[in-house]
Amino acid sequence: MASSGDTGGAVSRLTGAVKSTADSLVKPGESELVRWKRTFERFAREEVDGKKYLNATQFIDAIAPIDEGFNRIKREQYSVLFKVADSTKRGLVSYEDFVVFETLLKRPDADYQLAFSVFDVDASGSIDFDEFKAVLSANIGADGIPFDFDCPWMKLYLGKRGGAHVLGYHEFTQLIKGYQGERLRQAFHYFDKDGDGYIKPDEFQRIIVEIAGHKLSDSILERLPTLCTLNPGRKISYSEVIAFHNEMDTVERIIQHAVRKSKDGRIDSSDFLNEAADSMRYGVFTPMEVNIIWHFASRGAVGTSQRLTLADFQSLLDAKWQPPEMQAAPVEKAVSSTLLNDAAQSVYNFVQGGIAGGIGAYAVYPIDLVKTRLQNQRSNVVGEVLYRNAFDCVKKVYATEGGVRAFYRGVLPQLVGVAPEKAIKLTINELVRKKATDPETGRITLPMELLAGGTAGGCQVIVTNPLEITKIRLQMAGEITRAEGAGAVPRGAIHIIKQLGLVGLYKGATACLCRDVPFSMIYFTSYAHLKKDVFHEGRRGKVLSFGELLIAASVSGMPAAYLTTPADVVKTRLQSQARAGQTVYKGVLDGLATVYREEGLRALFKGGIARIIRSSPQFGVTLVCYELLHKHFPYPYAPIAPAAARPTRGAPSDMSRVRARNALRILLDCSSRFGMVGLNEAGRGLQALPKVFKA
Repeated sequence: MASSGDTGGAVSRLTGAVKSTADSLVKPGESELVRWKRTFERFAREEVDGKKYLNATQFIDAIAPIDEGFNRIKREQYSVLFKVADSTKRGLVSYEDFVVFETLLKRPDADYQLAFSVFDVDASGSIDFDEFKAVLSANIGADGIPFDFDCPWMKLYLGKRGGAHVLGYHEFTQLIKGYQGERLRQAFHYFDKDGDGYIKPDEFQRIIVEIAGHKLSDSILERLPTLCTLNPGRKISYSEVIAFHNEMDTVERIIQHAVRKSKDGRIDSSDFLNEAADSMRYGVFTPMEVNIIWHFASRGAVGTSQRLTLADFQSLLDAKWQPPEMQAAPVEKAVSSTLLNDAAQSVYNFVQGGIAGGIGAYAVYPIDLVKTRLQNQRSNVVGEVLYRNAFDCVKKVYATEGGVRAFYRGVLPQLVGVAPEKAIKLTINELVRKKATDPETGRITLPMELLAGGTAGGCQVIVTNPLEITKIRLQMAGEITRAEGAGAVPRGAIHIIKQLGLVGLYKGATACLCRDVPFSMIYFTSYAHLKKDVFHEGRRGKVLSFGELLIAASVSGMPAAYLTTPADVVKTRLQSQARAGQTVYKGVLDGLATVYREEGLRALFKGGIARIIRSSPQFGVTLVCYELLHKHFPYPYAPIAPAAARPTRGAPSDMSRVRARNALRILLDCSSRFGMVGLNEAGRGLQALPKVFKA
């Protein structure tokens, strides 16, 4: 054992080195100190002489990432970093130690700094050969695959200072980066007893589990021996071992970019190689590496011509991936998902959609009335032009037809009809989209998107046509009453319905189809692509805010509303009650031709701006209200849904926690068992250290 004086000197040197490193950094801002103090006070439970400290377990709680989504570092392995923070080696971390550790984590190379500190046992600023060998040997364990520390590769990195082999910080970073490759080579040579360049599948599995097990999912680790099926001899060559190891760290970004560029969400090996060539300046993937990627992603299927989805690659990219049937633990459902319960939930959603649609329709109804009045006036009839523009229409309606109440004439039938209209439109569009969506990629082709929207628009005409013709005649009632004078007959909704009859309620249905089908095709397709391509919904698990949903819904309505204005103009005139001297149209095509011939192209777009002003906020308000109703008044008897599968990379974590994790990744690249070897084995490994370090 070392003397107390030697131990005290080593400890003081370690403390001085850590503090000097921290002092060389930019001093943390006040907000950081407050945050670190709050974190320390939250987890510190040990108290000595009235002062709080963190023990190893509490320290791990304070610095370990909350959601370990990138690799599989075991909780107890973070105790390696506790030894770095515990500068006095008393098994406790003070607040001052914690601030020094957090300050160190601010460095952009904090991961390598921490790894260096683990090996730099005496805090001398350099690592000698004995230190490096002792730390690694202790963490590989007696039953691990042996490593020859006297190999020529090690001698390439270790220089001499004062007659001793030493490593500076920068030399250490390069050595530790290349160590895994050398360990892989030695491990293969260890199992290749006869020197034929092949090893058995179970030996390959052991190598990868020990060297890179923290990077791979259980599914991949279990299927590692299947790599032998790529060769007729059922053995695994060194080339295949190297190819498998090389691709693990660089393949994820290339796959994600290639899938994102793919039209159908699937890629084959050609797509992968093309993306690799575009994104990698010099490095390229070999055919063998691509074969291995496709082998594991396709669960052993033959060939690289298969088009795979991002989900197919998740078992290779996500260390915590599990098969779909195992992702959700059995959860007791509050209510069994019966057909009756599903129907009740659909009715509940239908009612919420009707309420949201009613609010949206009521909010913009005055704009709709002005739009109808402008579209119905004939500019080729003398004395017919009552309104010069939308503002003039608002003034005259308010002044001559009863004030604010006049702007809501016909609103009741609109509110009654808007519930089934919105429900049919949203339900049919969603139904067709679900049927046409690839269940593996979540992608839908543009023609199918247009078909879904068009089908929804066509089905809603069953409700909207009777609603529209009643609404239009009620909105025009004020003009007719003013024209007929004192003897005008009151015309309410019931009067109009009796006058038209069942067949008459569907007058202008063709024009209604010509308007609603293209409107829904444009609207729903634009809305989906705005959410996905502009606001990036679903990318890295992103959920859109209400503001983003409102913008997407509102903007989508603008082109849909304006481009369908000609059909809306003809529909309005076909469905309104023609007065003496007005042209009667024979149908949609005749109406379009007649309006263009008699009044010009501008007449076909009358009320177009008003339609934008009405449709854009209406759909925005409707959608936001629907989202709010779903959020605050969910279906009370809905079954408890299983937790969604975790994405490969979740929301960004605290950067200091990320850097702490990355430091462990560097150590685990040396051995996946780093920090897990028993204390007895660690003690035996430390016997190789010089006496001054054995405290």
